[in-house]
Amino acid sequence: MNSKLNYTVQKVVNYGSFHHLLITKVGEIFIITNYFPPETGAAANRMAQLAKGLDKNGYKVTVVTPLPNYPTGRIFKTYRGSIHQTSNENNIIVHRLWIYASNSKNKLLRFIAMLSYSFSLIWFFIWNKIPNRVVVQSPPLLVAFTCMLLLKRKKRKLILNVSDLWPIAGLHLKVFKKNFTYRLLEYVEHFNYQKADFILGQSEEILTHVLSLFPNKKTFLYRNYPDFEIPELKQSHQSNNTIKLVYAGLLGVAQGVFKLCQELDYSKIEFHIYGAGHELEATENFILTNPKLPIIYHGEVSRDFLHQELVQYDLAIIPLLNRIYGSVPSKLFEYIRLGLPVLYFGGGEGEKIVKNHELGWVAEVGNYSNLNTVISRIEKSELNLKNKIAVQKVSLTQFDFHSQLEQLIKQI
Repeated sequence: MNSKLNYTVQKVVNYGSFHHLLITKVGEIFIITNYFPPETGAAANRMAQLAKGLDKNGYKVTVVTPLPNYPTGRIFKTYRGSIHQTSNENNIIVHRLWIYASNSKNKLLRFIAMLSYSFSLIWFFIWNKIPNRVVVQSPPLLVAFTCMLLLKRKKRKLILNVSDLWPIAGLHLKVFKKNFTYRLLEYVEHFNYQKADFILGQSEEILTHVLSLFPNKKTFLYRNYPDFEIPELKQSHQSNNTIKLVYAGLLGVAQGVFKLCQELDYSKIEFHIYGAGHELEATENFILTNPKLPIIYHGEVSRDFLHQELVQYDLAIIPLLNRIYGSVPSKLFEYIRLGLPVLYFGGGEGEKIVKNHELGWVAEVGNYSNLNTVISRIEKSELNLKNKIAVQKVSLTQFDFHSQLEQLIKQI
């Protein structure tokens, strides 16, 4: 038995022909995150999957998160009126704390929202025992800062899970300028890295950045690999040569789906969209005012239903409005597990992954002329069942969640 998992076998109970080991998990770990189901999106999925994986490997897992509010910026209806809710969800204890919810573009309101969750965390830390292993999601920087500042002690291991490089990403998205605010956020970022005992980064670029600041820091490449049942792939029986292109995810400023709708050449494609976010209204208005364009918006759907839908498409597009250092969109790994070839339009490390593993096509980030040229060269015959199976095989052999988690557990 692996002592790392700290299993204690209490007794064996005999029920007829069945023997059940009653096991007490004494390896306790907290996960502190801004996002968690029933919220949707990459961050919520990533933290839920980590919690589930640690639970299955013998840890007693507790998640501390705000009352669900993302991406609408409003507390979900069934949680309104609460300051703190605690529940047992598939053997994982989930504490949902009060937050002043907002998805406003106003920076002050967004700051107040983050600050409110930090205050809730402080109150939670005062009244609850915190175990010796804590995983903290970053960004938001302020939430991570609160945890690093208040939870640091010699016997406690603080594990910082860095999914994006803020404030650097804010510069690329033109959210920040290099002023006093930026320098303050940079200080907070460096403080978080310094105080963390162990840093998980979802890209090589993130780890390179961290190690450039703290060369001796212990790090681990922890990508956002999905873990769901693999659907059966079937040959498409479409008789025409139109390519069914799909985007599924956040309709935010960084993804630039609204601009994509405006710039795509539709001569050989139809474009299907799933998701919600800041650009939803603009995207819907564009579709309504251009009814002759083959753009179909399907709304925001559950992840399980989405997987059933996605396998019917020929090609998935992964766009970023600008190249963001450190970013590798998690939907890349989601798509290829479904056997979907990808058209990568975001540059950086994600582009290299697509090229190196022959997962589809790449277009120069921000260059819509080049994007349309690349699409014009894709033949429907290339998007066949054989090639989809090959893409899926890469996912299963190179980007396996369980193998990655096994390596992580050895280090935490």
